[in-house]
Amino acid sequence: MNPGSMVVDFMDLPYDADSLASLPRERVRAAQRVTSDALLLTDLAPDESIGHGIVGRSGALRRLLADLEMVAPTTAAVLVCGETGTGKELIARAVHEMSARRPHQFVKCNCAAIPTGLLESELFGHEKGAFTGAINQRIGRFELASSGTIFLDEIGEAPLELQPKLLRVLQEREFERLGSSRTMRTDARLVTATNVNLPAMVEAKRFRADLYYRLNVFPMHVPPLRERPDDIAPLVRHFARYYTLRMGRRVRYVPAATVDAMTRYSWPGNIRELQNLVERAVIRSAGDELQVPLEDLENGAPIEGNVNGGTLEEAERQHILGTLKKTRWVLSGPRGAAARLGIHRSTLQFRMKKLGIERPSIAGEMTV
Repeated sequence: MNPGSMVVDFMDLPYDADSLASLPRERVRAAQRVTSDALLLTDLAPDESIGHGIVGRSGALRRLLADLEMVAPTTAAVLVCGETGTGKELIARAVHEMSARRPHQFVKCNCAAIPTGLLESELFGHEKGAFTGAINQRIGRFELASSGTIFLDEIGEAPLELQPKLLRVLQEREFERLGSSRTMRTDARLVTATNVNLPAMVEAKRFRADLYYRLNVFPMHVPPLRERPDDIAPLVRHFARYYTLRMGRRVRYVPAATVDAMTRYSWPGNIRELQNLVERAVIRSAGDELQVPLEDLENGAPIEGNVNGGTLEEAERQHILGTLKKTRWVLSGPRGAAARLGIHRSTLQFRMKKLGIERPSIAGEMTV
């Protein structure tokens, strides 16, 4: 029997023996079939919600939680490493929320999203007239985060000329606003994140070794989604429930074949890619069944292929190429390659450059 062939209210239908005995036989069979073969959205199992917005049940995620519980109550600097889209900011926020600093501010800053010339002002603040355009005094993020936590994402993008000042605020807990000689103090705890190989950057003289060692007091590695397939079904359930409620849809279950296909997929965009796919699926689903556009996964290599048929880097390259071809090399916008991959346009451009992907020069082709 097709689970979608009979209308069953999965949110309200009880599955205990006494309740099922009072239902018509056809409804019982439909309910039992869907329960055994499909992913129901009725509940997020207790062992799937770790807390602080972290969802999963894999051993890797449990080990990460153990590290969180160890380091959060301390004042140690934490360096969160992992690929784009793995949820590094979520881990950083959990460090803050599991500490005594929770009542104070959690201030974040993406070092790659702010122009190099403005990053120092963003972090340390400036006085009125410190530079052209500084028409008012500005409070920096280290000052705002005092007694709380400051999270610097993509720390590998911090310019070399700014790194000594970051080292000083880590070691001495002091800094000056731009245009001021007055020394300020901060008690902010620093959590940083990166998706690049910082030791390799140190070796290439593009990142200070002394700063790296100060940041790397307690490293935490967030594994990519392809290395924790046990977390895919809980995440699908979590995001499907969220978007179903948010959009007022009636989705009740995800077909077993769909869950299986999503579990075998390599997810180069990690959790962000999965979240975007589920959101699109909920938009497309008018009935009880989540209509996942599995054709969006056709150009991605399955996990087995990554293990036995080439490197992960090559699988990622082929997946990005396939997505670019499907979008006719349009990078941005709601239907662009970046949105389909669940990553920012700047991240996609960085990955393309790293993987040697160049847009072909074909007359008449759509521009990026």
